[in-house]
Amino acid sequence: MKVTVLGTGGGARAHIAKLAELGEEVHVGTRDVHATLARTEPDMMGTAPFKDFLAEHPGVELHSFGDAAAASDGLVINGIDGHNAVAALSAIADQLDGKTLIDYAVPFIYRHSPEHPWATPWGIMPKLDPCDSDSLGEQIQRALPRTRVVKSFVTQEQTTVVDPASVGGGDHTMFVAGDDPDAKQQATDLLKAYGWTDILDLGPLVCARGMEMYAHVHSAIGFGPGHQFGGHFGIKVVR
Repeated sequence: MKVTVLGTGGGARAHIAKLAELGEEVHVGTRDVHATLARTEPDMMGTAPFKDFLAEHPGVELHSFGDAAAASDGLVINGIDGHNAVAALSAIADQLDGKTLIDYAVPFIYRHSPEHPWATPWGIMPKLDPCDSDSLGEQIQRALPRTRVVKSFVTQEQTTVVDPASVGGGDHTMFVAGDDPDAKQQATDLLKAYGWTDILDLGPLVCARGMEMYAHVHSAIGFGPGHQFGGHFGIKVVR
């Protein structure tokens, strides 16, 4: 299967490497191929230049966002940062026509000055926008009415998403939400290929609001007393 991953950050790389390991033909999208390959220094998160990663995965192909989306035969994973996702995806709507888009972006606004800041080990906690009465997943679906959007992966670090057994032997829960049953089944099938055994369908895409807002709980747990957990933990729905 030809699978596309949009984005070249650490989360996207986790999916790229896992999909390649599973034998899929992986196409990667970036905003500017030349600029991406020209980088020689780590990014703000300390992630090594993408050309180094690409050299370690010789079967992976790098394209523009549009060309990468066009290369997919039906499944696209969105790793574009939440602040820019709607605009970037809207620009390639035709290439995403009829395809399933699994979105794991969080709608974080990083540069803001809250009245009551939440200090974390890496600075002030970003705020969510949209929040409560809308979600990034829903915004993407409205912008791409001919694309089948599924919200998933967003309640875990992506390194855990692609390797659930790394936490608790895999005994934790992953969520999916979306308005198209077939698209949700595609996302579920991919999660099973990653190793997930507990996958909970939350229902329609409006439930993306809950998943995105969970990002703050994830941070509260990860950066709690002693900062012992980081992002390496899972959550389990007991029922």
